[in-house]
Amino acid sequence: MTDATLDLIWGVEEIGKVIGRNARQTYHMIQSGHLPMVKQVGERYVASRQKLIAFFLEDAA
Repeated sequence: MTDATLDLIWGVEEIGKVIGRNARQTYHMIQSGHLPMVKQVGERYVASRQKLIAFFLEDAA
């Protein structure tokens, strides 16, 4: 397993846990384009933990 594989967060609920939102809020943020680093793979959503955290740190700066 590579480091890139370990960096992935699968599912709206898990992504929400990282950003401090519930699943419904997270899904709305994804659908409205507020989380451009989240991609849909089949019926699931996936994001890079590093990119997700960097996005919020950059936004706060």
